[in-house]
Amino acid sequence: MKLTPFLLATCILVGCSGGSETDTSGPSDSAGSTDAAPAQSTEKAALHMYMLDCGTIQISDLDGFSSAGDFAGQIGVFADTCWLIRHPKGDLLWDLGLPSGLVGAGEQESDVFTLSMDRTLTEQMRDFGYAPWDLDYVSISHSHFDHSGQADQFQEATWLVHEAEYESMFPETPEALENAPEVDGEVTNPFESFATLTHETFTGEHDVFGDGSVVIIPTPGHTPGHTSLLVNLSETGPVLLTGDLYHRQISRELRRVPRFNHDEAQTLASMDTFEARAAALGAKVIIQHSPEDIADLPRPPDALH
Repeated sequence: MKLTPFLLATCILVGCSGGSETDTSGPSDSAGSTDAAPAQSTEKAALHMYMLDCGTIQISDLDGFSSAGDFAGQIGVFADTCWLIRHPKGDLLWDLGLPSGLVGAGEQESDVFTLSMDRTLTEQMRDFGYAPWDLDYVSISHSHFDHSGQADQFQEATWLVHEAEYESMFPETPEALENAPEVDGEVTNPFESFATLTHETFTGEHDVFGDGSVVIIPTPGHTPGHTSLLVNLSETGPVLLTGDLYHRQISRELRRVPRFNHDEAQTLASMDTFEARAAALGAKVIIQHSPEDIADLPRPPDALH
């Protein structure tokens, strides 16, 4: 999703670092709270994949989502989904949604976008006995505002990030940060909540748990270090989460690239690689912004396995 002017408006409106919903209570005297303990003992026995609602994005003109110009004047509604992957060796949260300051604020408009969100990630995860400090890893498909809004809630997790994306978020000089807002004439980094996370960078594919079950796949082009996620589930089979490689089903069918992509040629090459892998695996492909792709998926506390 485009960062400017919308990211600037979002930062002013709700705060780039998320909002006031951060759970700062932390674990008290024991490693697991009474709420978290049941989930830790039962759910970690196998691989589970939970879809979480990270907001809704209404768009009054989709022209920016195709460099071919064939989406001009169309309207659309995007889902914004995040995903908790629970593995016997740990837990990964994939994508961090819209900023939590949107909760309770109603619909907020900027340019062609109207944003809304009902509940934070922390609130949703509590529904099935999960606390923020239980999380081992976070990873975002890319750094656009609708995928990176709630890092402040998971400060005890390790952030897994493609080296190219990290460098684009934290360049050597602040002035090199693309579309960074200014406060009192000083360039500020909208990713300050990520700066305080322990992080691990990678360049090729990253096998999160070392057994091939959860693999972060580089699919650059939308941003310099954009990634997608492969999850090999025992019952559902291989699942591929697209990040923003595609925004809509028709984008995938027609191979449409947004006008605001970092590198169109690189995106098209990533599409080719992604589709070859999906075909070879017979994978279920989930376009994370597509309401149609998520319509029939289970909601927590149910999960894909």
